[in-house]
Amino acid sequence: MAKTGTTTQGLRAAIERSGYYPALVAEAVEAAVGGEPVASYLVHQETTFDSNEVRRHVTVLVLTDNRFIVSHTDEQTADTDSPTPFATTSTESVKLDRISSVVLSRVVANPEKYVPGTLPREVVLTIGWGAVSRIDLEPAACGDPNCEADHGYTGSSTADDLSLRVSEAGDGPDTVRETLAFAQALSEATAATAATGR
Repeated sequence: MAKTGTTTQGLRAAIERSGYYPALVAEAVEAAVGGEPVASYLVHQETTFDSNEVRRHVTVLVLTDNRFIVSHTDEQTADTDSPTPFATTSTESVKLDRISSVVLSRVVANPEKYVPGTLPREVVLTIGWGAVSRIDLEPAACGDPNCEADHGYTGSSTADDLSLRVSEAGDGPDTVRETLAFAQALSEATAATAATGR
């Protein structure tokens, strides 16, 4: 379930509708937002299956005039280290001028018949601000198939701070629309921040 909107009350209501430890999630998110007005938000709950266990996870993204706030809450089952189940909530606050990329990947069926405005069947929103980077290395080679020289390594570094995948089949069409709306609001906010130098 994903919900997007523009008010603090709407954010609280969306967290409560998700049904995923709403008091815990709301307290963490509201503490991070503080007194700033909410420009846009997205609440996305994801259920995964790990062996014989069902695990739930909720991500809350909030956009204010100056910051992007991301909150993750995960639940854990009881184990040898903890005799009772527990949940972990983390929030991160990022100044808008630190966001280096907002990548929105759309998957559409039958691209030859695509009509503008048609909802993608899947969307992946990736946001980078430099906290986490992934480096992919591989041995470098030259064009000579008989060359045995060591050419070192080549690779790429990719910002990979947050990646959120939603699909029409798994999450519903409203979730896809809401993710597109949040991505647009975040892209516009980062462009405005870059233009004004805030």
